[in-house]
Amino acid sequence: MKITIDTEAGTVETSGTGASGKHALLSKESFQILSDLWVRVGWNQKYSYSFSWFDRPIMQLPEDMVRIQEVIYRVQPDVIIETGIAHGGSLIFYASILKAMGKGKVVGIDIEIRPHNRAAMEAHPLKPLITMIEGSSTDPKIVEEVRKQVPAGAKVLVLLDSNHTYQHVKDEIDCYADMVSVGSYLVVTDGVMEFLAGDPRAPKEWVHDNPRRAALEYAKAGKGFVADTPAPGYTEASCDIRTTYWPDAYLKRVK
Repeated sequence: MKITIDTEAGTVETSGTGASGKHALLSKESFQILSDLWVRVGWNQKYSYSFSWFDRPIMQLPEDMVRIQEVIYRVQPDVIIETGIAHGGSLIFYASILKAMGKGKVVGIDIEIRPHNRAAMEAHPLKPLITMIEGSSTDPKIVEEVRKQVPAGAKVLVLLDSNHTYQHVKDEIDCYADMVSVGSYLVVTDGVMEFLAGDPRAPKEWVHDNPRRAALEYAKAGKGFVADTPAPGYTEASCDIRTTYWPDAYLKRVK
């Protein structure tokens, strides 16, 4: 698709593959076009690799972090489970929210916790709120170990952010969906991969081999979850567009 931005005329025009048209530069339609392009360029420039939280790399878009913060405060979980640890920034982020709320703990799972990351996490002031488990997130023994970290009656929120292939995410959903409390969420991150397929850092296979496909299929399967992107806790915005790596990430357990 060709995008022409004319700041003098105040227009954004698209042509070629996809929808064609001309929009006012400051319109909702232009914001969507430019937002999608910004996400695509930013992904390839590894923009999200430039942030940290309480001194640990977090590798997420700030908007996604603010949005999940809104959800965490609304749900008030006792346990947050996250597959994928990397440098531990997101575990620290969730732990800091729970610390401020005065309740809860975080459980992180990764197939490999590198020694320098483990050492940094073990030394972190928020470590008392975090349990790290090393092993495959879909290994039945690891899943059972995670399950033992959830007290009876606890409210649980789960985020999937490890291996992002369709099959692995599908398997993770099958492993962890029943741990999610009614009214809480299973969050399947990085569904944006589908829309980046073919870019320099994005194999063509991502068009079908991605987390979003697994999430939407599960939502349609009638297993007690629905696709439900939470509304903002507050907004004066004139549009509801999100600049995100997590499109259609939120599966709400309704029964």
